[in-house]
Amino acid sequence: MKKPLEQSDLVDWGVIPTMIEGESRTSGKVIHKGANGESECGLWVCTPGKWFCHVTRDEFCHFLEGRCTYVHESGEVIEITPDTAAFFPQDWKGECTVHETIKKVYMIR
Repeated sequence: MKKPLEQSDLVDWGVIPTMIEGESRTSGKVIHKGANGESECGLWVCTPGKWFCHVTRDEFCHFLEGRCTYVHESGEVIEITPDTAAFFPQDWKGECTVHETIKKVYMIR
């Protein structure tokens, strides 16, 4: 995908189902999905709110816009700002608070 910040043909993926506060809506675009669903990469956008996050497969993210805070159930805090790269291992659990709409490119395996 060329120029992910300029993509406008995103698909509405709905509200995060595990909301704690607010109503974070997601949208995105899948760039590639493995034949058996074992991998996926794409663009993901999420509006402000707070929700419980459970990462079910390894995920690498490069955040392009926005601000959010991930707090692992152990208490570890990951502050996300534009141009932050982060890796979330399978079964990572915690809370995500989106302060300003975030846009990221991701790879799940």
